[in-house]
Amino acid sequence: MTTGTDPLAPLAQLDGVPEAVAEVRKNVDRLYGHRVMRRRAGEVTSESALRGARASAALEGADWPLEEVRRRTDFGADPEARTVGAALRLSAEAGQLLSVWRTSPLQVLARLHLLAAGDGDPAAGRPRRDDERAAPLFPLEVAATETAAAGATDGPVGELPPPPPPAEAAARLDQLAGLLAARAERPTGGAPALVVAAVVHGELLALRPFGSYNGLVARAAQRIVLTAEGLDPKAICPAEVGLAELGTAAYRRALLGYLEGTPEGVSRWVVHCAAGLGLGVRESTAVCEAMQRGMV
Repeated sequence: MTTGTDPLAPLAQLDGVPEAVAEVRKNVDRLYGHRVMRRRAGEVTSESALRGARASAALEGADWPLEEVRRRTDFGADPEARTVGAALRLSAEAGQLLSVWRTSPLQVLARLHLLAAGDGDPAAGRPRRDDERAAPLFPLEVAATETAAAGATDGPVGELPPPPPPAEAAARLDQLAGLLAARAERPTGGAPALVVAAVVHGELLALRPFGSYNGLVARAAQRIVLTAEGLDPKAICPAEVGLAELGTAAYRRALLGYLEGTPEGVSRWVVHCAAGLGLGVRESTAVCEAMQRGMV
């Protein structure tokens, strides 16, 4: 059994991260204590998955109203429809991949991309090759409707650097998978779930290991980590909703901080992910309140 120190643990002590972790934990616990969760938790999970998928698709370039996503049954007519369909498939499948994630995260990532891209795409489920370029992470600017964390709106939004070559991306994914597997063998302790989820999310956006749908896959993987690590075991906190509400400009700025690799930059990224999750908690709290009033 692995007994070494979790290499992600120091990230939990970066400036602003302990406070973000504590605040998220408090808000998640409050949501789980809501009266509606005692009898309608499954419905809250389903609604969270739908709202999270809609938001993730918006960040991927298909910003549809929630009711349109709820109403539609055909998601193959055009690129936007295919993106929305991809996000819905990932949300529906994520909960079924938890046991595999704990032992083989790379297998789960391949499965997520296969689900997103579809069987008709010859590149579905496999990493991009040397002659293949990764699709842009933010093809559509989503305007912020909520204020980002302090520092996330400072300065202009820079261009994201290109992802590393496929061989380097594969090597870094192997390192990430090894780190996650070691965590699964460690009985207790280590970095909190929020930090682990933020690192997985950030690494996948940095590496862009697939030719398409890297943002959808990264956000789905974050959701899986939050569930598998026990912070959100019923998957009722759609962090994707919060990320969309904070807007793509703040998302990109925070990601640039992570890519810098400095303590300040990584802290800014983790705090941004925490803010997104906190807004997701607020979204599901509103759903619970509506259910309690008989409106849903």
